[in-house]
Amino acid sequence: MIAAITPDGKLYVTIQDRAFKGADIVAFLKHLLRHIPGKLLLIWNGLPAHRGQTIKDFLRAGAAKRLHLEQLPGYAPDLTPTEGIWQYLKYVEMKNLCCPTLLQLRDELRKAIARLRHKTEVICACIDRIHLGQAL
Repeated sequence: MIAAITPDGKLYVTIQDRAFKGADIVAFLKHLLRHIPGKLLLIWNGLPAHRGQTIKDFLRAGAAKRLHLEQLPGYAPDLTPTEGIWQYLKYVEMKNLCCPTLLQLRDELRKAIARLRHKTEVICACIDRIHLGQAL
């Protein structure tokens, strides 16, 4: 999964069955640029694909006019707001869930994400916990 959250509590998520590579990340960034007006500051973790040539090419091709990327240290889950999203999905929305197939798990995950999208206070709390230096 890859996700982005906004200060006003919007949640953008893409799910796929394989690791995210540069082209997948660019597709997600394009999705964000289509759905969020104005300039975007994206703060993300140190995943190697985030620093790859595909991303650099995308920025050079014009995305840098609206998109500014800031990278967190290599491993900093306590500074990553989406870590709060993953924790909430795992320990609240999908707590004690056991799915017999990956297809069912994906379906339940989509439902959990849909429920979470209506809980803007939870999404905003994932950003606030970073400012406060606390875990969700």
